[in-house]
Amino acid sequence: MTYAHIVGWGKYVPSKVVSNADLSKTVDTSDEWIVSRTGIRERRVAGPKETSATMGFIAAKQALDVAGVLPIDVDLIICATATPEYSFPATASVIQDMLGAPKAGAFDLSAGCSGFVYALSIGSQIIQGGGHQVVLIIGTETLSRITNWNDRGTCILFGDGAGAMVLKASADPGGVLSSLVRSDGSGGDLLMVPAGGSHMPTSAETVLQGLHWIQMNGREVFRFAARVVDKATREVVERAGLTLDDIQLFVPHQANLRIIHAAARSLELNEDRIFVNLDRYGNTSSASIPIAVCEAVECGRVQPGDKLVLVGFGAGLTWAAAVIEWGVPEPLRKRNIIERTLRIVIYPVAAIRSRVAKFLRRIEARLFGTPSPKRIDKDGKKK
Repeated sequence: MTYAHIVGWGKYVPSKVVSNADLSKTVDTSDEWIVSRTGIRERRVAGPKETSATMGFIAAKQALDVAGVLPIDVDLIICATATPEYSFPATASVIQDMLGAPKAGAFDLSAGCSGFVYALSIGSQIIQGGGHQVVLIIGTETLSRITNWNDRGTCILFGDGAGAMVLKASADPGGVLSSLVRSDGSGGDLLMVPAGGSHMPTSAETVLQGLHWIQMNGREVFRFAARVVDKATREVVERAGLTLDDIQLFVPHQANLRIIHAAARSLELNEDRIFVNLDRYGNTSSASIPIAVCEAVECGRVQPGDKLVLVGFGAGLTWAAAVIEWGVPEPLRKRNIIERTLRIVIYPVAAIRSRVAKFLRRIEARLFGTPSPKRIDKDGKKK
């Protein structure tokens, strides 16, 4: 039997911090009001040159480095995001090019804040089925770009960041023990960006009406989340052949401290078995769970052999959960000088390769008479 182990992990958060006090200068709110209702004290906001792809790339590099895996060994990249680089191509493809992973397939996954656990479930099942040996999964978001910073009901909640994990096939038991993914599309209008898709294409009117910002029915989303977190956790633990007493750490989607506390009471979990970091990052959607797992590892909350439950919920409405037995099947060996040098040069080489490939494609188009497509610069102008 083949198991899918998490052998690498990485995260990235922007350096810019927006505190509750900062928000109180622009909207009618206060630190006390926000903390009492959400548990959030500050969030990170991407800078002008930071995007879902650039942040996902950094998190992916860290995860590959921890795993001791080179980009050329990656078989598949799954990027969970609600804020893709473009409608198409996929953000996963952009990151694949940045990494220099020539044999990797790549696609985006849209499941809101549940996206990373969806990707973990899909990636692990592909490995368990013998389809691939190494799968890179990424959750990355620039929610600040679709947040109405004049709406106190939503602007207090969201932040930017990215997290990544490397899944690798192994004959050793462990890794992802069970998972589930669920959806109830009847609640799709409770958390959405109304315009910009085929249902309501972008127009001057949709922009003026603010239909490209996140819109949320907070009360109904809270009720939904409090209900499904308990149900999904119990079901996925049972699927793994375990009980709640066997779980060392519960890592929920970092959306609202009230939701987390409600789930903890329902599951009868002590606070020391739950990891929370939303006070510093807010809701980073699909990035929240991998960022939280990375920080749990960094601060010693996760040890080899520990069993973790990851559970996400969000737009769709979607929810997903997974049980993981932590532990790298093969201890990392010390890298020799050739391997260390290769890791230093591989990403600059990937950037050069990408530029050369684009140049050769333009030359080929001219030689064979195919008109080169107009490229769009960052200001939206054709060049």
